[in-house]
Amino acid sequence: MTTEQSPVLEFPAWLYGTTAAIRRKVRAEGHWWAREYLKTGAFPQPRQMRQVPPGEVLVMHSGAEFDLNRTRWWMHMFGDVFMSLNESVPKEEHQRMRDVFESFCLGTPWGALDHAVSPPPPRSAERMANRLASVLRFWDVLQGPRYAFWLGKKYTLEELMEDIYRKTLEAWCPGGPASVREHMALTVERMVRATREDCLEAVLRVVPVLVEEDTEFKHREELCDPGFLRKRLSALPPERFETLSSAYKYTVTVQLAAWDRELGRH
Repeated sequence: MTTEQSPVLEFPAWLYGTTAAIRRKVRAEGHWWAREYLKTGAFPQPRQMRQVPPGEVLVMHSGAEFDLNRTRWWMHMFGDVFMSLNESVPKEEHQRMRDVFESFCLGTPWGALDHAVSPPPPRSAERMANRLASVLRFWDVLQGPRYAFWLGKKYTLEELMEDIYRKTLEAWCPGGPASVREHMALTVERMVRATREDCLEAVLRVVPVLVEEDTEFKHREELCDPGFLRKRLSALPPERFETLSSAYKYTVTVQLAAWDRELGRH
C-alpha cells in the first residue's frame, strides 16, 4: 500500500532521540508491529510521527556521528526493528513477514529511504528496482533534510544517492544522465525488464571499477578478466546469482573478496 504523499516530511517519532532511548523504543515498536501483523497480516502506520524540518540532519550510518548521547535522527537504527519482529513472529512466517514489511515500508518516505541506503537481502535486480523506484516517488519531499553518511559530511539526497549508487547506475546505463535522479529512473526501467544476460553484463561492467578502488584485492588481474568472471558467475547457484544481479556494489565486492581468497589458496 502506498501512502498519500504529504508536503510535510514526517518520520516515525521513535527514531529521534539519543541512541540509548531509540534502542528501547525500536524494540517496543517492533514488538507492537509484530502483534499487529499476527492479528491482521499487515503493518499499520507508526503510532506517533514527528515532522522533519528542512535542513534537519539524519544520521544514515553508524560511523557518521560518534556522539551517541546527542539527540538526533538516528535513522541507521531502523534496522534494529527486525530483531523484535523475528523474536515475536514464528520462524515459519519470517519470509512472508519480511516481504509484507518491505512492501509496507516502500510505501512511505522513511521506509523507502531506509531500504535504499541500507538494502536488506535479497538485493536482486527486481528488489533493487522496486527500492530505487520508491525513493524516486518520494524524491521531492526527501530533498528537505541533510544526510550524514560519512563522518564530517552532510549530503543532499542527490549526493547521498550518488555516493551509494552511481557505480551501479553506470553499470546499468553507461554514460547516463548527469542527474542522479534521471539516471536512477533510467536504471529502474532497465532493471525491471532485465534478462539474466542483462544482469550479467551489468555485473561485468561494475567489477573493474570496484577492483580498481579496493586496494585489498591481491589477484586483481584475474578478477578483472571477463572470461574468469563469466565462468565464475555462470557456476553460481541461481539464488546466489540473483543476489548479485542488481550490480549493487557492496554485494558484488563481497563476492569478489570470496573469489580473491579462493585464488590465494591455489
